[in-house]
Amino acid sequence: MDINVDNHPCFNPKMCHKVGRMHLPVAPRCNVMCNFCNRKYDCVNESRPGVTSSILSPQQALTYVEKVFDRSNNITVVGIAGPGDPFANPDETMETLRLVRAQYPEVILCLSTNGLGIAPHIAELARLKVTHVTVTITAVDPEIAAKVYAWVRWEKKVYRGLDAGALMIRKQLEAVRLIKEAGMIAKINTILMPGINDGHISEVARTVAGLGADVMNIIPMIPVEGAAFASLPEPDRASVTRSRLLA
Repeated sequence: MDINVDNHPCFNPKMCHKVGRMHLPVAPRCNVMCNFCNRKYDCVNESRPGVTSSILSPQQALTYVEKVFDRSNNITVVGIAGPGDPFANPDETMETLRLVRAQYPEVILCLSTNGLGIAPHIAELARLKVTHVTVTITAVDPEIAAKVYAWVRWEKKVYRGLDAGALMIRKQLEAVRLIKEAGMIAKINTILMPGINDGHISEVARTVAGLGADVMNIIPMIPVEGAAFASLPEPDRASVTRSRLLA
């Protein structure tokens, strides 16, 4: 059965109020520590993007999808976006995608990642007809990236500083290139952080455009208590608009 990629509400504004999406929290671990993040489970006092109330196993995730689809006929997208990174949890991520695809051949499958660990799995993602992949890229200059990542864990080694920044950029740009070569839609999320990368957005945009990225979304950083960047101000609307125009 064909997959109608136009039915993704994140990529088609005309569908935003007509169809829905659901995210499956099957990936608890993360392979980087971003200075804008304080990743934890939510509670009655907090519910924000990037946190979840519980973690599901792949089989539990499929059961959850079945229950949601039984109640609603307008869900067109099933995605994996954490609460960690899908490819710091590749076994759980890939098994979940296999289970959902086997039962729902027409559903749009998508995921969001920092790009560090996705490359070995891109061929299978394409075979599973994952249509959309979002990669969060905050910088393409190692000195700027070094300010964003407190540490990066890759192949059982922890990187910090410029080494961490350079590694992330290399793996992220490779990921975008491979995603496009595999025929998938590549979206870039860039977190706008005042004083960190706010003068660098246009360079990120030029770089990912050169790799064939389909769309770029600039997201204002939300200061989070306990994060290294908790004291940074949230970008105002004018700053976000200016960055989007420059991109």
